[in-house]
Amino acid sequence: MNDVPTVLLHRDAAVATLTLRNPGRLNAMTRAMWRELRSAAQVLSVDASLRCVVLRGEGGAFCAGGDISEYPDFRYDEARLRAFHEDEVWGALSALLACPVPLVAQIEGACMGAGLEIASCCDIRLAGAGAKFGAPIAKLGFPMAPREAALVRGAVGDVLARDMLLAAGVHDAQRLYDAGFLLHVLPDDAVADACLQHARRIATLAPRAARLNKATFSALNRALALVDAGQGAINPIASLLPDAYRYADSAEHREGIGAFLAKRSPNF
Repeated sequence: MNDVPTVLLHRDAAVATLTLRNPGRLNAMTRAMWRELRSAAQVLSVDASLRCVVLRGEGGAFCAGGDISEYPDFRYDEARLRAFHEDEVWGALSALLACPVPLVAQIEGACMGAGLEIASCCDIRLAGAGAKFGAPIAKLGFPMAPREAALVRGAVGDVLARDMLLAAGVHDAQRLYDAGFLLHVLPDDAVADACLQHARRIATLAPRAARLNKATFSALNRALALVDAGQGAINPIASLLPDAYRYADSAEHREGIGAFLAKRSPNF
C-alpha cells in the first residue's frame, strides 16, 4: 500500500468524498496535503452536477493537526511561516469555505488543530462518541494563525476556543455538541454510514436552493466579521495584526517544536 500522505477524491453520483490520508500520523496535514486539499475543493466548486461533499479522515481518525515533522524546515523564518499559513493553509480553508455545495464532516477519533480548522469549514458535522477536539499548540510554543483562530472561534464559540488555545484544552464530542458545533454524536461505528445517508438526503433536495443558502450564510459571516473587527477594513484580522508571524524565530517556538520531535516535555 502507498503510504504517501495525500488527499483522496472519490465521486459517487451526486456525492463526492474527500479523504485525508497520512498513515501512522492520524492523518496529520503535510504541506502537500494542504495544497491538494485546496485543489480538490476548487475542482469540486466548479462541478455543476455535484450536490454534496463528505469530508473524512482515513482509518478511524479525522485529522490530528499539522505534520510536525515538517515544521523545522520552515517555521523559524517569518516570511516562510507567513506564506505557509496565509497561502497554503488559508488557501485550502478558504477554498473549502467557498465551495458552493454543502460539506458534511465525518469526524472520528482525533480532530485537533488543523483538523478542527478543516471541520470548522464544513456546514454539517457528525462525530463519533469517542472523538476528541482541541488545538493544544500552546504546548508547541506558538499561537494559532489569526484567520484560522477567527474561523475556529466562530465555529466552536468563544469559551471553548479560548480554553483550547490558552489552556491546551481537549474536549469530548458531547461538549462540542452542547456548544452547537456538532449536529449529532453517534456510536463510533455508526458515523460513516450516518454521514453518507445525510449526504445522500441532501443530494435529493433542491440543489440551487442549497447553493443559494450557502451564499447567504457566507455573506452573513463576512458581514459579522466586519462588525467584529471594525467597519471598513478590507482584511480586518490581518490588518489589525501585522506582526502575527514575528514569533517565527523565537526561543519558545523552537523549544516547543523541538521538544515534540524529541519526545520530551518542553521547557518554556
